[in-house]
Amino acid sequence: MNRHLLLLTLCQGLFLTNNVTFIAINGLVGLQLAPYGWMATLPVMGYVVGGALSTPLVARTQTRFGRRGSFQIGLLVALFSALLAAFAAWSRQFWLLVAATMIAGYYSANGQLYRFAAAEVVEPGWREKAVSFVMAGGLLGAIIGPNLASWTRALLPTPFVGAYLALAVIAVIAMGVMTQVEFPPAPPKKAGAEAGRPLGEIMRQPVFIVAALGAALGYGVMNLLMAATPLAMQVCGFEFGDTATVLQWHVIGMFAPGFFTGHLIKRFGTLPVMGAGVVLNALCVAIALSGVDLHQFLAALFLLGVGWNFLFTGSTTLALTAYRPEEKDRAQAAINFCVFATMAFTSFASGALVTTQGWTWLNLGSLPVMGVVALALLWLGMRSRRAPVASV
Repeated sequence: MNRHLLLLTLCQGLFLTNNVTFIAINGLVGLQLAPYGWMATLPVMGYVVGGALSTPLVARTQTRFGRRGSFQIGLLVALFSALLAAFAAWSRQFWLLVAATMIAGYYSANGQLYRFAAAEVVEPGWREKAVSFVMAGGLLGAIIGPNLASWTRALLPTPFVGAYLALAVIAVIAMGVMTQVEFPPAPPKKAGAEAGRPLGEIMRQPVFIVAALGAALGYGVMNLLMAATPLAMQVCGFEFGDTATVLQWHVIGMFAPGFFTGHLIKRFGTLPVMGAGVVLNALCVAIALSGVDLHQFLAALFLLGVGWNFLFTGSTTLALTAYRPEEKDRAQAAINFCVFATMAFTSFASGALVTTQGWTWLNLGSLPVMGVVALALLWLGMRSRRAPVASV
């Protein structure tokens, strides 16, 4: 534990405040402005498509400007995109809103690297706990995000314009915090190994494949169900306050385990913790299929959040063993690209499925995806017994 880890954890919380507020309101604003109902989650999709397209550029800025410089650029983009989204909502321009959320994706691609940066500001033996602790910073987003959306929803005559303006203020606060975080200098390059191994060689490692699958598909299933929840609850007749409460408990489930997930990984291993995440996702679907009362939405989304935490924290920890220090920017960008590409598909699919096929089929569709993750974990586990995974 040190000052820089705490400040980075606060930045993670402010980043998740942005994420949660976007998820809570973008689909609803999209539903108001979209020409057709099935296009309602395109602003959510724009956010993750922008993240996917930004990952190569973020990798280059990380190399060029270092951790803090690149993170500050991301926060400047967050400020601009929030102001643009506010104008789009005020002027009722649907495609401008989609463009604003795509631009905001650059900030998301930067923020996704906070968890990797956490492992760099502590001693090597504390990497798992540092990753987990920074993830726990998302609790700030769980508390502020849904409440911010509720408090600012009707702050101005046009619904949700106030929420986007509040996110601009959050970005300014995060910029101030980030100025106080110091990251270690990049490791010196070794002669003859300036660029490390080719990216293709890194990505062909079984440990990298499973880490990328766990992160991407775990995030994809979580996003599929979370992005559709505000629309599903509106169809079921719930007030926005009920939706905000469900999302709040979902995000608490996502990040509260961060205080102990690192300990669980140290004690039981990465793969068992990721396997527990798969089981919790299956329980989420079972509860969601049992009915559409408020307590069922709440319990299902809470378990979905905890399952995501186990999968995503485990995948991040597993990924740390797949690359060398000089390879980190490209390797982390590749993993994040897989995450964003999967989220882009599920963001669109969530709106299309929930408005055309309903909540039941949306949940059933997530089960085969979790089956793929379970098989990948079993495969790597069997390989590890024959030849233990070693850090590179």
